[in-house]
Amino acid sequence: MTGPSRRLTQQDIAKMAGVSQTTVSLVLNKRGDAEVRIAPETRERVLRVIRDTGYVADPAARRLADGRNRILGVFTYEAVFPAESADFYHPFLVGIEECAEELGSDLLLFTSARAVSGARRIFNEESRVRLADGCLLLGRTVDRDDLARLLAEGIPFVSVGRRDDAGGPVPYVGADYPPAVRALVERAVGRGHRRLAYVGAGTGGESRADRLRGFQEGVEATGADGRHLPSKVSLDDLVEAGVTAVFVEEYADCVTLSAAAAERGMEIPRDLSILTLGAFTRPVQADIDFTGFRIPRREMGHRAVQLLAGVLESGGSPQELLPCELVDGSTLAAAPGK
Repeated sequence: MTGPSRRLTQQDIAKMAGVSQTTVSLVLNKRGDAEVRIAPETRERVLRVIRDTGYVADPAARRLADGRNRILGVFTYEAVFPAESADFYHPFLVGIEECAEELGSDLLLFTSARAVSGARRIFNEESRVRLADGCLLLGRTVDRDDLARLLAEGIPFVSVGRRDDAGGPVPYVGADYPPAVRALVERAVGRGHRRLAYVGAGTGGESRADRLRGFQEGVEATGADGRHLPSKVSLDDLVEAGVTAVFVEEYADCVTLSAAAAERGMEIPRDLSILTLGAFTRPVQADIDFTGFRIPRREMGHRAVQLLAGVLESGGSPQELLPCELVDGSTLAAAPGK
């Protein structure tokens, strides 16, 4: 049985009726020739469970079942299975798989795309992107030419992550970083910090630019002294600049700064507050509970499939940003001397 807060799926109905999910799908979609192969008593058992539970089939699932292959493609611009990156991409893939299952669709992972100049590209002489009804794009950065061609050729897709226009509005579901970063800046200023630093590229992808923008907006709103420093900035540089709270774009750089502080005899967060602005994308080992926010990765994957179902049904370029949940952590304290 499922909890009251979760929507019933075809898989739940199948378990309750003691049949396969395929059988439930066939009964719901009233497939003529296929339905003949379902025994009347089996069909009635499925319908009884549906009536008893009040299950209502997702309209998007019903639409996807009509006239399409019910295959959704997933294209990744980075490898998602190696151990060093699996923890970052795994929640996205879980959300994608869950929603695809609810819709009764299969997933096709495109792995044949060869790297061009060190980067994967969707289109090549062996591209199979059109085998799927539509495609989900997953990666920290997405090739602008690929986006433009997808739009120009009318290939249905949704990007997991906010993307700027590429000859037309790009359909996406992303994380709403600016408000989350602004809220962290306000928290730090509220604890007496006046000299803040953003450590990270702030460019090279929309998600990085959004984080930096949120930091800049927070600094402007609070009147704090904020500066943007490169990822490789040293702890000595931060101390010399009088920075008391540092906002770090990459989780792994938080760990590096913490280790450098320990070697210097500094205590986190008494002597320096460190706030993380993302999940780790590089292999690191740390038992520190950094203050920051949670990226809704699983929810983004799930919602991306729902949006793709809508694109397949009625077209358009839906764009949604999901809120990030602040995490208190243990690395933000009052500014030294406060």
